[in-house]
Amino acid sequence: MRRSGSSLNAQTPAWNVAASDVTSMAKDLKSSSSLPVAARGAPVRRLRLHVTSDPANLAPVRRACEKYCVDHGLSAAAANDVGLCVNEAMANVTRHAYGGAIDRPIEIVCELLPPGGEGGSGGGVRVSIRDWGNGVNPATLPGREPNPETPGGLGLVCLRRLMDEANYLPQADGMMLVMVKRKVV
Repeated sequence: MRRSGSSLNAQTPAWNVAASDVTSMAKDLKSSSSLPVAARGAPVRRLRLHVTSDPANLAPVRRACEKYCVDHGLSAAAANDVGLCVNEAMANVTRHAYGGAIDRPIEIVCELLPPGGEGGSGGGVRVSIRDWGNGVNPATLPGREPNPETPGGLGLVCLRRLMDEANYLPQADGMMLVMVKRKVV
């Protein structure tokens, strides 16, 4: 498998990536002893994954995002927060935006936020999750209190409590969720 900062696998059609390909990439990232290096020797600043809405992609995408976060200076706890939010957001895309369809496209992009950049922080990571679903903005839906006896309903709670920022950006043909987790300075 060929890995670069801009695609998961250049030989695989963009929206037909099997969970095994994502798992392979996550293992490859996990086994690397240092950050991936671009042609000029600079650390790769962006991880871009194109997957389908198949729930089998949740765990490997989560692991790849967590690894990216740790490699870019977030604590293990902060990386786990990001991973949980990515997992919840992707599950919500499959369930709500795609009505349970498991063959629809999802794009996940992790980007490094430099120190002193956005928000004047010590840096961090921005994760964008793009779907081409029904375009309903979850932020505009009436909230409900989490009930441990009723499944579901915790995704938005996780986003609001675990991320420093979580914004839904309506697209002409779907939705984009942009989440930010800043480094603790």
